[in-house]
Amino acid sequence: MQLNLAWAHWQYRSTKCLAEVDEMFALQNCCITLIGTSNLPLHGSSVKSNIRGVAVMAIKQEYIEVEVHDLGTQAKMVVIPGGVFTMGTDEPAIQQDGEWPVRKVHVNSFYMDRYEVSNEDFERFVNSTGYVTEAEKFGDSFVFEGMLSEEVKAEIHQAVAAAPWWLPVKGANWKHPEGPDSNISNRMDHPVLHVSWNDAVAFCTWAGKRLPTEAEWEYSCRGGLENRLFPWGNKLQPKGQHYANIWQGVFPTNNTAEDGYKGTAPVTAFPPNGYGLYNIVGNAWEWTADWWAVHHSTEEVHNPKGPSSGTDRVKKGGSYMCHKSYCYRYRCAARSQNTPDSSASNLGFRCAADTSPELP
Repeated sequence: MQLNLAWAHWQYRSTKCLAEVDEMFALQNCCITLIGTSNLPLHGSSVKSNIRGVAVMAIKQEYIEVEVHDLGTQAKMVVIPGGVFTMGTDEPAIQQDGEWPVRKVHVNSFYMDRYEVSNEDFERFVNSTGYVTEAEKFGDSFVFEGMLSEEVKAEIHQAVAAAPWWLPVKGANWKHPEGPDSNISNRMDHPVLHVSWNDAVAFCTWAGKRLPTEAEWEYSCRGGLENRLFPWGNKLQPKGQHYANIWQGVFPTNNTAEDGYKGTAPVTAFPPNGYGLYNIVGNAWEWTADWWAVHHSTEEVHNPKGPSSGTDRVKKGGSYMCHKSYCYRYRCAARSQNTPDSSASNLGFRCAADTSPELP
């Protein structure tokens, strides 16, 4: 439930009040600030509540005031239970990506963000730290041609030779995804874009989290299913329902947006997988912690972290631009890569953690 500023009063009767407040808001995505009497044992201290909010005690008369703030999607993580799964595929759709061979991988339990990091989440980080993304420092970022205005396209005289629909746009960054004449005012609940791997790591560190390993990401993507193409099974549209934000039509010239979105969708859109993760494929590519490699051992391994060095980092999940005819990478086993300083209009991330973090 999304909450605006709210107030509630409780008569101070016992030291159980904090627990009572937690119970009342346990199912809500909120941060609580408690203001209580000086007789409270917790007076003057900051304590972590059961809902990962922060309770701060101060002197007040005979009642407890509770200020409730929505913390956005970053307050919501899910526990991914440890287990063993079959990573990769022996039927690779894109040979050069190193999707194969299959191998048994053991993963310890961990926490995973239920949603992709949103513009609202990233704005909170920037406002708190003054962080400047690499796209902002470089002065440009890559944007899909189909999302640009004619005015912006008229100023561009170069493209990526192998993929001419990717254009370097001056002034494109997370706040201006399609260049200077665009903004995110009506997309605060969409995934943040134009974030490099380095930017993602900075955010995760600030939030007390980290990027998931490729193995953790793929394990959580599968949602408890084994040897399935997608997080929900083998059929792309079970009973005709869209389960992910990908390209419909003819890529790259005609996106019919049958799933309801031409570009990104809100991070809460579409049904979650078996672990409760939303948009784990499609919508925006997601960075992982691993360096990129295309050759994998068939030996059974525990909690692999990828190569010790490299030039590119692994990204997973595909994006709203993916179509089977060109980028069939919205499968759990699919993978791709970029240099750690790369950014683009279809590239975001979500965080993982070993324990439930205290929110900043």
